[in-house]
Amino acid sequence: MINRRTFLTTAAAAGSLMTAPVFAAAFEVTHSPAQWKRILTPARYAVLREAATEKAHTGSLMGESSALNDEHRVGTYSCAGCALPVYASQAKFESGTGWPSFTAPLPGAVGTKADNSFFSRRTEVHCRRCGGHLGHVFDDGPKPAGKRYCMNALAMTFETTY
Repeated sequence: MINRRTFLTTAAAAGSLMTAPVFAAAFEVTHSPAQWKRILTPARYAVLREAATEKAHTGSLMGESSALNDEHRVGTYSCAGCALPVYASQAKFESGTGWPSFTAPLPGAVGTKADNSFFSRRTEVHCRRCGGHLGHVFDDGPKPAGKRYCMNALAMTFETTY
């Protein structure tokens, strides 16, 4: 006989093993999974194409890491999949969550969709141009907008402005 705890544990484990393309919609930049795997590192593929999340305060996944959580220079954060600028450094703030957090994206840079995975309700943020999973947006950010765009460091690159 299966009890509720066993069922939920088994369902959660099975859900974490399932991988599928993050978005099925057409985007300006599209590649097959095999092409994305040639373009991206394994960790960036897992984040951008399979919606994996790096460990908090590390910017690390599968032995690869990015120091963007601790980046404080003036510049632009771009999608690591297609190089579309997505956030300005002026929108970055210290959220204490362990992931780079922003108050707002650049105009027209990102899209969102409902994410009901892992028995929770969140809003997923993806690159408008290639559909790459960047992170999630929450309603607990600083005023006036009150948004916290919590992004995976491996989903972005950074270029300083001189």
